[in-house]
Amino acid sequence: MTATTPDEFTLHVNGQSVRVRATPDTPLLYVLRDQLSLKGPRFGCGLGQCGACSVLVDGSARRSCVMPVASATHVKITTLEGMGTPSAPDPLQTAFIDEQAVQCGYCINGMLIAARSLLNANPHPDEAQIKDALASNLCRCGTHMRIVRATLKARGA
Repeated sequence: MTATTPDEFTLHVNGQSVRVRATPDTPLLYVLRDQLSLKGPRFGCGLGQCGACSVLVDGSARRSCVMPVASATHVKITTLEGMGTPSAPDPLQTAFIDEQAVQCGYCINGMLIAARSLLNANPHPDEAQIKDALASNLCRCGTHMRIVRATLKARGA
Protein backbone atom coordinates (compact mmCIF):
# COMPACT_ATOMS: atom_id res chain seq x y z
CA MET A 1 0.00 0.00 0.00
CA THR A 2 1.44 3.38 -0.99
CA ALA A 3 0.89 6.54 0.96
CA THR A 4 -0.84 9.40 -0.84
CA THR A 5 0.97 12.72 -0.68
CA PRO A 6 -1.24 15.44 0.76
CA ASP A 7 -2.30 18.29 -1.51
CA GLU A 8 -2.64 21.92 -0.50
CA PHE A 9 -6.15 23.39 -0.52
CA THR A 10 -7.37 26.91 0.09
CA LEU A 11 -10.65 27.01 1.98
CA HIS A 12 -12.87 29.96 2.86
CA VAL A 13 -13.85 29.30 6.50
CA ASN A 14 -15.67 31.74 8.77
CA GLY A 15 -14.80 34.68 6.55
CA GLN A 16 -11.09 33.88 6.19
CA SER A 17 -9.05 32.13 3.54
CA VAL A 18 -6.99 29.33 5.03
CA ARG A 19 -4.53 26.88 3.52
CA VAL A 20 -4.61 23.25 4.57
CA ARG A 21 -2.82 20.08 3.53
CA ALA A 22 -4.78 16.88 3.13
CA THR A 23 -5.49 14.11 0.70
CA PRO A 24 -8.42 15.11 -1.54
CA ASP A 25 -10.79 12.57 0.01
CA THR A 26 -10.12 13.60 3.62
CA PRO A 27 -13.42 14.51 5.26
CA LEU A 28 -13.82 18.25 5.74
CA LEU A 29 -14.67 17.56 9.39
CA TYR A 30 -11.16 16.26 10.08
CA VAL A 31 -9.56 19.31 8.48
CA LEU A 32 -11.80 21.71 10.42
CA ARG A 33 -11.16 20.03 13.78
CA ASP A 34 -7.58 18.78 13.46
CA GLN A 35 -5.91 21.48 11.38
CA LEU A 36 -8.04 24.56 12.08
CA SER A 37 -8.92 23.68 15.72
CA LEU A 38 -12.62 24.38 15.18
CA LYS A 39 -14.47 22.27 17.70
CA GLY A 40 -18.07 23.25 16.87
CA PRO A 41 -18.51 20.52 14.26
CA ARG A 42 -18.33 17.21 16.09
CA PHE A 43 -17.73 13.64 15.03
CA GLY A 44 -20.92 11.71 15.64
CA CYS A 45 -21.62 8.80 13.33
CA GLY A 46 -19.14 9.37 10.50
CA LEU A 47 -21.87 8.46 8.02
CA GLY A 48 -23.68 11.77 7.57
CA GLN A 49 -26.71 10.53 9.48
CA CYS A 50 -26.70 12.29 12.87
CA GLY A 51 -25.92 15.93 12.03
CA ALA A 52 -23.33 16.58 14.76
CA CYS A 53 -20.74 17.48 12.10
CA SER A 54 -22.92 19.95 10.19
CA VAL A 55 -21.52 23.17 8.75
CA LEU A 56 -23.01 25.82 6.50
CA VAL A 57 -21.80 25.61 2.92
CA ASP A 58 -22.86 28.72 1.05
CA GLY A 59 -25.57 29.14 3.70
CA SER A 60 -27.02 25.62 3.55
CA ALA A 61 -26.40 22.80 6.03
CA ARG A 62 -24.02 20.05 4.90
CA ARG A 63 -22.58 17.06 6.74
CA SER A 64 -18.83 17.66 6.91
CA CYS A 65 -17.99 14.06 7.86
CA VAL A 66 -18.92 12.89 4.35
CA MET A 67 -17.80 15.98 2.39
CA PRO A 68 -14.32 15.56 0.89
CA VAL A 69 -12.05 18.54 1.46
CA ALA A 70 -11.41 18.70 -2.29
CA SER A 71 -15.07 19.62 -2.86
CA ALA A 72 -14.90 22.49 -0.35
CA THR A 73 -12.48 24.78 -2.16
CA HIS A 74 -14.88 27.07 -4.02
CA VAL A 75 -17.53 27.53 -1.33
CA LYS A 76 -17.99 29.59 1.82
CA ILE A 77 -17.90 27.40 4.91
CA THR A 78 -19.35 28.62 8.20
CA THR A 79 -18.95 26.64 11.39
CA LEU A 80 -20.63 27.25 14.72
CA GLU A 81 -17.66 29.46 15.63
CA GLY A 82 -18.39 31.65 12.60
CA MET A 83 -22.07 32.20 13.37
CA GLY A 84 -21.41 34.78 16.06
CA THR A 85 -19.03 35.82 18.79
CA PRO A 86 -19.33 35.75 22.58
CA SER A 87 -19.92 39.51 22.56
CA ALA A 88 -22.22 39.48 19.50
CA PRO A 89 -23.87 36.07 19.18
CA ASP A 90 -26.10 35.20 16.25
CA PRO A 91 -29.77 35.82 17.20
CA LEU A 92 -30.33 32.08 16.91
CA GLN A 93 -27.56 31.39 19.43
CA THR A 94 -29.13 33.94 21.79
CA ALA A 95 -32.52 32.25 21.43
CA PHE A 96 -30.99 28.83 22.18
CA ILE A 97 -29.46 30.29 25.35
CA ASP A 98 -32.71 32.03 26.35
CA GLU A 99 -34.74 28.83 25.85
CA GLN A 100 -32.11 26.66 27.56
CA ALA A 101 -32.11 24.45 24.47
CA VAL A 102 -28.82 22.76 25.37
CA GLN A 103 -28.57 19.81 27.69
CA CYS A 104 -25.49 17.67 27.03
CA GLY A 105 -24.59 19.89 24.06
CA TYR A 106 -23.31 17.22 21.69
CA CYS A 107 -26.04 17.68 19.06
CA ILE A 108 -26.34 21.43 19.44
CA ASN A 109 -23.83 22.28 16.72
CA GLY A 110 -25.94 20.38 14.19
CA MET A 111 -29.19 21.78 15.52
CA LEU A 112 -27.93 25.38 15.31
CA ILE A 113 -26.52 24.83 11.83
CA ALA A 114 -29.73 23.18 10.58
CA ALA A 115 -31.87 25.93 12.12
CA ARG A 116 -29.66 28.68 10.64
CA SER A 117 -29.84 26.96 7.23
CA LEU A 118 -33.64 26.93 7.47
CA LEU A 119 -33.81 30.57 8.56
CA ASN A 120 -31.46 31.55 5.73
CA ALA A 121 -33.85 29.97 3.23
CA ASN A 122 -37.11 30.86 5.02
CA PRO A 123 -36.91 33.69 7.59
CA HIS A 124 -40.44 32.98 8.91
CA PRO A 125 -40.97 29.21 9.10
CA ASP A 126 -43.88 27.76 11.02
CA GLU A 127 -43.45 25.10 13.69
CA ALA A 128 -44.03 22.22 11.28
CA GLN A 129 -41.36 23.54 8.91
CA ILE A 130 -38.91 23.86 11.79
CA LYS A 131 -39.58 20.32 12.98
CA ASP A 132 -39.15 19.04 9.44
CA ALA A 133 -35.84 20.91 8.99
CA LEU A 134 -34.47 19.53 12.27
CA ALA A 135 -35.82 15.99 11.88
CA SER A 136 -32.58 14.51 10.53
CA ASN A 137 -30.50 15.83 13.45
CA LEU A 138 -30.33 13.37 16.31
CA CYS A 139 -30.61 14.46 19.96
CA ARG A 140 -30.56 11.90 22.75
CA CYS A 141 -31.30 14.34 25.60
CA GLY A 142 -34.80 15.22 24.49
CA THR A 143 -34.55 19.01 24.29
CA HIS A 144 -36.33 19.03 20.92
CA MET A 145 -39.19 21.25 22.07
CA ARG A 146 -36.77 23.83 23.50
CA ILE A 147 -34.83 23.78 20.23
CA VAL A 148 -38.04 24.31 18.26
CA ARG A 149 -39.07 27.15 20.61
CA ALA A 150 -35.66 28.78 20.23
CA THR A 151 -35.88 28.59 16.44
CA LEU A 152 -39.40 30.06 16.51
CA LYS A 153 -38.09 32.85 18.73
CA ALA A 154 -35.26 33.65 16.29
CA ARG A 155 -37.51 33.92 13.23
CA GLY A 156 -36.93 37.15 11.36
CA ALA A 157 -34.22 38.26 13.75
